Amino acid sequence: MNKSVRTKMVKYFILVIFFIVLILNILMINYIKRYYYDSTEQVLKSEIKTSADFYNKYFSYTSLEENIYNNIDVFWSESNAEVQILDTNGKLLMDSMGVKDKNVIDTSDVKKAAKGDYERWIGKVSYYDDEVMAISYPLKSSGEIKGVLRYVISLKEVNNSIKGIAIFFITISLIVLAIGAIISLILAKGIINPIKELTTVAETMASGDLNIRSLNNSQDEIGKLSSTLNYMAEELSKREKLKNDFISSVSHELRTPLTAIKGWVITINGDYSDEEVLKMGLGIIEKETERLSNMVEELLDFSRLISGKIALKKEMISIKDIVDYIGIYMTPRANRDNIEFIINIQESLPEIWADGDRMKQVFINIIDNAFNFTEPGGRVELSISKEKNSSQILIKLKDNGCGIEEDILPKIKEKFVKGKNSRSQNGIGLSICDEIISQHGGSLEIYSELSVGTEVVIMLPTAFRD
Repeated sequence: MNKSVRTKMVKYFILVIFFIVLILNILMINYIKRYYYDSTEQVLKSEIKTSADFYNKYFSYTSLEENIYNNIDVFWSESNAEVQILDTNGKLLMDSMGVKDKNVIDTSDVKKAAKGDYERWIGKVSYYDDEVMAISYPLKSSGEIKGVLRYVISLKEVNNSIKGIAIFFITISLIVLAIGAIISLILAKGIINPIKELTTVAETMASGDLNIRSLNNSQDEIGKLSSTLNYMAEELSKREKLKNDFISSVSHELRTPLTAIKGWVITINGDYSDEEVLKMGLGIIEKETERLSNMVEELLDFSRLISGKIALKKEMISIKDIVDYIGIYMTPRANRDNIEFIINIQESLPEIWADGDRMKQVFINIIDNAFNFTEPGGRVELSISKEKNSSQILIKLKDNGCGIEEDILPKIKEKFVKGKNSRSQNGIGLSICDEIISQHGGSLEIYSELSVGTEVVIMLPTAFRD
């Protein structure tokens, strides 16, 4: 595949160079040809004009035929070209080479000269192998055209010179093309080798080794692709670790209640007559079954939430009503755990566009976590407020519990992450809360110091509509 790409790149480079060189050659050769032809024309034009003017000035008083007979040398004494004299009908009267290809010459230059104009003609004649250039000029007597003076010259030497220059240009072009091919190979190699390295890295990653990294640090697109590939490997490694942690965590969490349930089921199935102990065992089975059910439901809930399969039922609701409900719901737990639970809420808070049940779920989860991290005799304070010119409601939950480890804190909202002191079931509660707040257009941040306490800060817009 790489060879194919390299071959294509080299082919395209060479084709581009070839067409550029071809166009330049065509332009240069045409320019040289035009230059040589124009130069030859100017020489002939100068010579024929001199001869014609000399005739018109000194010999026009006698007939053309008489001048041909008596003063023939005046027409070619200053030129090496073939000299022809014709009458106004194109009939050949004299040829300096004694050649009579045909008695009447009707080329465009002769016709123009017979009318008093001037023109160059290039074409083939039978007595020259190469093309010839002919220039005709009118011969006048008393302002009246009596005949045509015509100079003819072979373009063999001119064409040979042009061919020599063309061969030189073509040779240079072939050299340029060869150099271009070599440079193209080098450039293609410089581009393909990093791609080959990235392909090798990607294949190694695909085989399961996520520790390999691309070493390409260039600042171009390939370097950016390399950085993206490395980033992908890091993210996959993190997700792989999270998956393993999740499996380990869930396996442990499932094993504990299942072990208790299995033990009591074996006990109950045996010949056991102590009703009080049996009643206690059934209570434990019920409690552990409920715990398993809640754990599975929370996992399914999170899965549905992040996949978008659960649509939030948003409406305009009062944040105060939610907080009042939370106070009634969580206060018995605080009393049972001997924790001081304080709620401070600002008066006249605006309504928010939110799913009330999901917002209650967020409050219950973060407050439950605060209780779990706070020892008996501790303090948990919930405050809700809004600054005058702000469009967001500020929710703060602060405790003076054990705090969260510094290395865990940046990842605490990730799925399946639990602190060392956590008593939660599977470490996805905060992930669910963060996702719910995010879908409400808000933010959830956690600040903590070990042995000092933790603060959860939630910002909710007052008029966010999706």
